[in-house]
Amino acid sequence: MFPSKARKATVVVLGLAALTACAEDKPAASDDGTGPVTVKATDSACDLSRRDVKSGTSTFSVSNGGSKVTEFYVYADGDRVMGEVENIGPGLKRDLIVELPTGKYQAVCKPGMVGDGIRGELTVAGDAPAQVDEDTLLKQATESYQRYVNSQAVALEQKTTEFVDAVKAGDVAKAKELFPISRTYWERIEPVAESFGDLDPKIDARVNDVEPGTEWTGYHRIEQALWEKNTTAGMAKYADQLLVDVKTVVAKAKVVKLNPLQLANGAKELLDEVSTTKITGEEDRYSHTDLWDFQANVEGSQAAIQALRPALQKRDPALVTALDTNFKAVFAAVDKYRVGDGFKPYVVTDAEKKELSRVVDGLAEPVSKVAGVIAKK
Repeated sequence: MFPSKARKATVVVLGLAALTACAEDKPAASDDGTGPVTVKATDSACDLSRRDVKSGTSTFSVSNGGSKVTEFYVYADGDRVMGEVENIGPGLKRDLIVELPTGKYQAVCKPGMVGDGIRGELTVAGDAPAQVDEDTLLKQATESYQRYVNSQAVALEQKTTEFVDAVKAGDVAKAKELFPISRTYWERIEPVAESFGDLDPKIDARVNDVEPGTEWTGYHRIEQALWEKNTTAGMAKYADQLLVDVKTVVAKAKVVKLNPLQLANGAKELLDEVSTTKITGEEDRYSHTDLWDFQANVEGSQAAIQALRPALQKRDPALVTALDTNFKAVFAAVDKYRVGDGFKPYVVTDAEKKELSRVVDGLAEPVSKVAGVIAKK
C-alpha cells in the first residue's frame, strides 16, 4: 500500500530502461488463473505467474531470488500505491493481500528498494463488489479510520506551520522544540502520506536517500542545520517548500478513499518503519528524537487496528486479545524513556535496542495476521 523510504538500503540505482528491458525479456510464467499470483523477484527481473486477475481480493506471493533486499508494489495511475510489501531479503518470501477494483495497474519490484523499479502491467477485470459494500463492519472501519486521518492531517499542517515559522524567524530553540512534535502527526499517518508518489521523499528523506541530481529537502535537511550547526541560516527556502509539500499531502489525505485491507497492511507497514529506522536510530540521526517517531508509528498502527476491531472481534477474537496484549507491551517499553510530555534523547545501549526489538517483533507477529483475517468472507 505505501511506498517505503529509500533510506532503508544504500545501493546502486539501476536504470529504469535497462530494468524494463530485463523484465520484458523474461515472459511471465503461466498458471491456472486461481490462487495466489507468484512473483519471482531478482536483481534484474520481476516475473509474475499471471498479469490478469479478477477484481476483489488478490494475493501476491513474492519470493526474492536476488542478492539485494527488494520490495513489491501494486500501483494505480500516478503511482498511487494500492499495496506493497517491503524489506524482502534475499531468499525470503512475503505475501501481499490487496483489494483491487477493475482497472489497469502496474506491478513493480524494487531491487535495492530504490528507483522506479522493474515495472509491468497488471490488468484487473470483473465486477466483484467492494468489501465495504458487503460488510457493514468493514465499511464502518474505513469511515472511522478516515476520521482519524483527517484529525491528524489537520494537526500536521498546524504544527508544521508553527515549525516553519520558527525556522524562518531564526528561533533555533523553538524550532528544535517543535521538530519532533510536528513530526508526530506525520508518523501516525505515514502510510497514507507515503502513498502519494514523490511527496514522501521530498518531505522525509535522509541525506543518503537522495538520488544523484536531486536536491535534499524536507524535515531532515532542516534537522541537520538545527542540531549540527545550531542555526536556521539558509533554511528558509526548505521550510517554505516543506510547508507546501505538507499542505499537498494533507489535502490529498483528507479525500483519499481507503479499503479495509489498506488499513491492515498500513498497520504492519508502520511497525516495519519502527524496526528498520526507529530502533536503529537512523530516523532522526541529528536530533536523536527517534522515540517520538517510534511512539507515533505504533499509535498509528493501533489506530488502524482499532478501526478494524469490531470486524476482527467477530472473525477472530483470539487475535484481538493478542493484539491488545502486545500493543500494551510496546507502549510500556517506550514509556521507560519518557521525560514529561516527551522522551529522552535516543542514545541507548545495544541491550536496550534488543529489548525494544523484541517487543516490536512480538507485536508485528499478530499484526501481520490481520490482513488475512480481513480478507476472508
